[in-house]
Amino acid sequence: MQQKHFIILNIFSGALAGAVATGLLLQHPNILHRIFPKIPISPLMSAQDFSANTETIPDTREQQIITTVQQSQKAVVSIVISQDVPLYEQYFSQQNEGFFGNIFPQFNIQIPQLRQNGTQKQDVGGGSGFLVSADGLIITNRHVVNQDNAEYTVFLSDGSKHGAKVIAKDPVNDIAVLKIDGNNLPFLRFADSSSLQVGQTAIAIGNALGEFQNTVSAGIVSGLSRSITAGDTLSQPEQLDEVIQTDAAINPGNSGGPLLNLAGDVIGVNVAIVQGSQNIGFALPANIAQSVVTSVQKTGKISRAYLGVRYSNITPEIQQSNNLSVDYGALVLRGQNPQELAVVPGSPANKAGIVEGDIILEADGKKLDSTTSLASFVAKKQPGDSVTLKVLSKGKEKTVTVKLEEAL
Repeated sequence: MQQKHFIILNIFSGALAGAVATGLLLQHPNILHRIFPKIPISPLMSAQDFSANTETIPDTREQQIITTVQQSQKAVVSIVISQDVPLYEQYFSQQNEGFFGNIFPQFNIQIPQLRQNGTQKQDVGGGSGFLVSADGLIITNRHVVNQDNAEYTVFLSDGSKHGAKVIAKDPVNDIAVLKIDGNNLPFLRFADSSSLQVGQTAIAIGNALGEFQNTVSAGIVSGLSRSITAGDTLSQPEQLDEVIQTDAAINPGNSGGPLLNLAGDVIGVNVAIVQGSQNIGFALPANIAQSVVTSVQKTGKISRAYLGVRYSNITPEIQQSNNLSVDYGALVLRGQNPQELAVVPGSPANKAGIVEGDIILEADGKKLDSTTSLASFVAKKQPGDSVTLKVLSKGKEKTVTVKLEEAL
């Protein structure tokens, strides 16, 4: 399938690495001793001796990962995309008049051509997802199920096959919700992604390469609140804010699969990797995914909160060019087209008195800077929520309360 946010990583040659390592060991037999100082080793140490020593080393983290995978993988699903594709056949058209016209009529030229002869349903891609309710709600990436006139089939870990219906696609984040028929299905729960710590264990499970179902990789949370631009040559780039960075191996086909903590709770939805990197992957935070699920369960659709301002995040360049007194916040300004107003008439921001040129400094007491954007803050809210904004307006700070409305 078109994996919008995935690009295949370069893999180092195992043969080359093995050859280099072997050469080093022959010259320096004590290298392993320096790497593993707790394991006594001699140049003649046998494989049996090595196994006997390693079995005595406890690894509680390893057992935790095994337990987590065993408890969680039943709720992870593989998604297969099928489409009707045209079938072509070759035929030959006969041309009596060749290069020599009618001088040599006995020479007839047959020209091979192609023509469509019906269609055939074929698998055109695959992705991952995970169950979030006992009655068959599934979370995945929007780009996994974004193809027109396609059918989606879900395979559970027990091999059972289910037709899936796309219930909703998030217009803001790369998240979609599917539904299959079922009762008492295993499902995953969400963790509070706002409490994540850099360095904690992260486990990814998914349909790697669209072929290896329930592939498991483990690593750590490498970074938080990253802002990335994700996309491929077939689609417009998409800005994703406050995503989780991890070094757990993520591959094409892992799109939409869960990123888990050691308790087996979802901390993120795997969404992207960096081209040419060594295990730099990203996941959408669990809190955003959970708000989508809550909205679908309550209203049957994804309801998005709406503020109604057009803005630019303040950077050193914007601060300097506009002679601003602050180096952070969201500068409210109009777009390039006359129709792109800074504040939408009748919007919650308009009702709260926010005008063009204002700078929104904080939202609910949280500073709007390179780690927290106004868009990501609003994305976590529900229509009807009231938020408190600190605004710098005409050189003076003021605090306003805004009641968010539903985006139409």
